[in-house]
Amino acid sequence: MNRITIHILNTSRGKPAANIDVQLLVQREAAWKMLGKERTDTDGRAGFVPAEANGELQAGNYKITFFTEQYFKEQEIDTFYPWVEIAFKLPEKAGHYHIPLLISPFGFTTYRGS
Repeated sequence: MNRITIHILNTSRGKPAANIDVQLLVQREAAWKMLGKERTDTDGRAGFVPAEANGELQAGNYKITFFTEQYFKEQEIDTFYPWVEIAFKLPEKAGHYHIPLLISPFGFTTYRGS
């Protein structure tokens, strides 16, 4: 099964980031189409199995938006980044993709995980 999974770690606390809303979009023509919304679990994880094309990920441009502002607000911490968007391109043969996000109130980083 093709899927996209994410994992968010708060590097300023050294812990997973729970209860962050996340959405997955795909670019079709010139517009972005939402494929799903999730919320990270207590381990900071969530996953998407796209409903289009019988659950198969199609080649193309995708982006994931992590809505981090509310997460930091609940901890009474100001953040410079109210959300983080990660755009990425999937090849012709799509499979399982894991996209980790490391956050702090004033920075973030990401990479292609396994």
